[in-house]
Amino acid sequence: MLLNDTEDILIVDDEASVVEVVSLYLKREGFRVRQARSGRGALAAIQEKMPALVVLDVMLPELDGLEIMRRLRHQNPAPPPVILLTARAQETDRIYGLEMGADDYVTKPFSPAELAARVKAVLRRARGGQNAAAERDVVQFNNLIINPLTRQVTVRGEDVELTATEFNLLLFMAQHPRQVFSRDQLLENVWGFSEYVDPSTVTVHIRRLREKIEVDASRPQRLLTVWGVGYKFDPEG
Repeated sequence: MLLNDTEDILIVDDEASVVEVVSLYLKREGFRVRQARSGRGALAAIQEKMPALVVLDVMLPELDGLEIMRRLRHQNPAPPPVILLTARAQETDRIYGLEMGADDYVTKPFSPAELAARVKAVLRRARGGQNAAAERDVVQFNNLIINPLTRQVTVRGEDVELTATEFNLLLFMAQHPRQVFSRDQLLENVWGFSEYVDPSTVTVHIRRLREKIEVDASRPQRLLTVWGVGYKFDPEG
């Protein structure tokens, strides 16, 4: 794996064993790794150098992971992707993390090999997918404009801020108008794999996209649910 100067991973967890094991696996994959053991330590590391991706534990001393993620999203025009680590197994907690802007999550205890696979997949979506998309034309449907080169989305003349995963999901569906995709198909095509990812992840990202691009998220006109099957993009809106 070839890395540039910005492609390093910040691991934030107060459990030394977790940090060491995750660091070992990511280094084996060719990543540069930095570590932080607290919320404030994470902020200091981010301020020193913006990482390519943050592996972030939810339960941290001083400042929890969700607060760190909130600050990342609000204080940086292009925040890095975030993979949440959480010991909370309840679906509502996982969904809340995704709704806060996480790109993915892993529930403890987890397989370090699985986490390494997720890191590579998220970076591929955020970086590799961006390079491939740069060769594609702007997608436009009435008041919705998607620019793969700049990764900008404009709705009714206003710029809309999307995470890397949200952008890739919207672009993929817009490039396949009226085609119905199951959640597993979207996981394979947008996330890159479906083996480790809860299908509810797709549901949460569709909901977030609706809140950002639809006039009324409760009555979507673009991102439509096909009950019992999946979702489709309506170009007429």
